[in-house]
Amino acid sequence: MKQSTSNLFLIRPYKFFGNPETSINNYFQGDGLGNNNYSINQKALVEFDNFFNVLKNNNINVFLFNDTPYPITPDSIFPNNWISTYQDGKIFIHSMFAKNRRLERRSDIIAFLKENFSFSQIFNDAEFNEKNNNFLEGTGSMVLDRVNQIVYAALSERTCQDLLNEFCKKINFQPIVFTAYLNYNHRKVIYHTNVMMSICENFAIVCFESVASKNEQNKIIDSLDRTKKKIITISLDQVNNFCGNVLEVKNNKDENILIMSSRAFNCFSKNQKKIINSFCKIVHSPLDTIEKYGGGGARCMLAEIFLNKM
Repeated sequence: MKQSTSNLFLIRPYKFFGNPETSINNYFQGDGLGNNNYSINQKALVEFDNFFNVLKNNNINVFLFNDTPYPITPDSIFPNNWISTYQDGKIFIHSMFAKNRRLERRSDIIAFLKENFSFSQIFNDAEFNEKNNNFLEGTGSMVLDRVNQIVYAALSERTCQDLLNEFCKKINFQPIVFTAYLNYNHRKVIYHTNVMMSICENFAIVCFESVASKNEQNKIIDSLDRTKKKIITISLDQVNNFCGNVLEVKNNKDENILIMSSRAFNCFSKNQKKIINSFCKIVHSPLDTIEKYGGGGARCMLAEIFLNKM
């Protein structure tokens, strides 16, 4: 079992804009929601293309898909929410909170994975769960410690505990469940676990300030200590600047790379960067427009492929 993959896929958006259907509980989205204009889309495309090139220039293996003109899917740039894959060949298709995000699921991408990688089973109860208003949005809802078979999950409208438990039974993982908040008065629940937490091979980035319950904080700390992860603690302000929304991958030279936005990079302290650099190289690119209107950063854009190559 490995923690970081050397294969990713990205989806280049066709019509990116702030999705009003997701802003109901994604408090990271800024002004201009539903402002489906040419300027926002063009800026997002420039950021996307630069990001893709930065990844390729760092010898990271990325498969690129283009979004389709129809149906209109403003959040297609964040594919990690509707699909996740595993080393034993399992593919999971996940249920989505926003109705227009359900349109992002693509049979051609699933077919590509089945044709080019070894797979054993596909789990797809997404539509059934959506009809019952139960959602589990992939590796947004769940931050996985794949080596130690642990799922960290912050409960929200997008992360249903019953579905989480079912998922964990299917892949034989242990759930570590808690509630995380975006602010100190505990009024706004964080919509996705992966904005306040990232698990890497040798370290973990976590915002404990967002977890109001001391018991839940201790549960996370105990688990990270038990699995020998160096803990890098980030603040709520750093969470708001996407410092938790990062992903460690392997490049083609078998080097560990931590991918993040430039906004996140600039908000990490010198000491935090020193600790990260002791384990891996940091790679970053500006994603200001995507983060502002999409409410997601670098990690949200990266769909990991853990299936084995044929």
